[in-house]
Amino acid sequence: MTTTKFHPEVYTQALTSESVSYASPSNIALIKYWGKHGVQIPKNPSISFTLDTCKTTTKLSYVKREKITDEYELKVILDGKHKPGFEPKIYQFFGRIQSYLPFVKDYEFTIETSNSFPHSSGIASSASGLSALALCLMEMEREMQPEMTLKHFNQKASFIARLGSGSGCRSLEGPLVVWGEHAEIKGSSDLYGVQYPYEINPVFDNYQDAILLVDKGEKPVSSTVGHNLMHNHAYAASRFEQAVVNLSKLIPMLKTGDLDGFVRLVESEALTLHSMMLTSDPYFILMKPNTLHIIDKIWEYRRETGIPVCFTLDAGANVHVLFPDKDKEQVHEFIKNNLSKYCQDNRYIFDSVGSGAIKL
Repeated sequence: MTTTKFHPEVYTQALTSESVSYASPSNIALIKYWGKHGVQIPKNPSISFTLDTCKTTTKLSYVKREKITDEYELKVILDGKHKPGFEPKIYQFFGRIQSYLPFVKDYEFTIETSNSFPHSSGIASSASGLSALALCLMEMEREMQPEMTLKHFNQKASFIARLGSGSGCRSLEGPLVVWGEHAEIKGSSDLYGVQYPYEINPVFDNYQDAILLVDKGEKPVSSTVGHNLMHNHAYAASRFEQAVVNLSKLIPMLKTGDLDGFVRLVESEALTLHSMMLTSDPYFILMKPNTLHIIDKIWEYRRETGIPVCFTLDAGANVHVLFPDKDKEQVHEFIKNNLSKYCQDNRYIFDSVGSGAIKL
């Protein structure tokens, strides 16, 4: 598939609005992607749960520039405070998307954004933030091109989000989104995320994700750096193939509600992700001692109760605890009484699988 379909048609309407707002959720990958090539192309397919309450809310305000130059004009405000440190990433993002959204050079932008969760702590804040911004920009284009179909809007918004944050392309829809070509997933693409197209057992309805904030600080190694270390990784080729096979294994589990298989596969994927970090050159560790304490306690609880609770990890120290909705009351008590002590300031977030981004 080529990117030509995302070059814009002639704009037939002028912009009349002055701002647009979206709330876009984070997501948690079940099958992980780690390693990319080209411009934000994944080395292996991935699939994620879209979250509900962990989200970024972004308001994009814009005014026509009096004098257009080669430089973009933008200002980032996070939680009410100007954050010039975030602006270089948005400049880079605009440079990548200009051929697809050429109007970005024509306006002065103010990006007001806030997260419902700690930034840069392994809860995919880049994914939710860049997807929210991509949706705002696409809303501008839709106003100028009102004949745009919803399908094209969603695909291009995901495509644009990917150019800012790879996993951001999985945050626009829900409850399960696949990114990366896979022979058994109809419509899957390396260029954008697609809603999982097959049957999902009711046991996964309103599936729960409790996020244990082991470390709310900035990660010592960014995801971008970590991805780049896969280029010459000794085990990279085997890992990429493993992800393809694991996604194939997951399809029947999602259909039948095989929670035992789901638990084993999801935990294996999380540990494999971090094993690639442990064996990179240079190697690094994003887990903390309390991450391991929590994993051990989850295993012990599962053995004792038979409740199919499991963990997964993103690129950070925090632990996502996944479990069926019917077990919510018991698992919430377990987290409050047994796991919260391993969290920084005893902080955790109870979330669940969501349906995607919304326009505000």
